[in-house]
Amino acid sequence: MASIVGAVGLTIAAAGFAGRYALQAMKHMEPQVKQVFQSLPKSAFSGGYYGSGFEPQMTKREAALMLGVSPTANRVKTRGAHRQSVLLNHPDTGGLPYKAAKISDVKDLQEGQAKK
Repeated sequence: MASIVGAVGLTIAAAGFAGRYALQAMKHMEPQVKQVFQSLPKSAFSGGYYGSGFEPQMTKREAALMLGVSPTANRVKTRGAHRQSVLLNHPDTGGLPYKAAKISDVKDLQEGQAKK
């Protein structure tokens, strides 16, 4: 019984020392982490969409914002972004049905412009 209590005590002490070491290492890494976050594009955290909600009629600008691409992006880049967005926002994988429907509207808008 005493050996179990001793083992538990040593485990807790080791976890404490490991946590202390990790916190000290994080303090030294803070400048590098800040630099990495500043080098990332702004849309990586905001989703590339503005907070005013959806427009009643889908526009090319709104479609591009939903996909996180430029409104002047080529078809290959737009299709890749659309595919990724569908995979991330599909209701079967935990996405919202309304957002999935809006992403489908993006595809309809893209196909309509491709036919013109």
